[in-house]
Amino acid sequence: MSKIVDANKKIEKAVVGGYKKVEETVVSGYKKIEDKFVDTFLKKDGETIEEAKTRLNHEQEEMKKKNDKLIGKDN
Repeated sequence: MSKIVDANKKIEKAVVGGYKKVEETVVSGYKKIEDKFVDTFLKKDGETIEEAKTRLNHEQEEMKKKNDKLIGKDN
């Protein structure tokens, strides 16, 4: 019985390790594309990419608050 458990643990490690590698690759690729998009289309003069992202998040939060107020949500 322990041979089966050991085999299953090895399979589990291989599968989870493979998944993590794919996940990291996909997320890394997405972040590169996101940064390039922000740099090309959304960044204002003198801003870094991170500053632009922070500004955009702040603007999005403010817009959500205004929209929530307009439709009667008080969150």
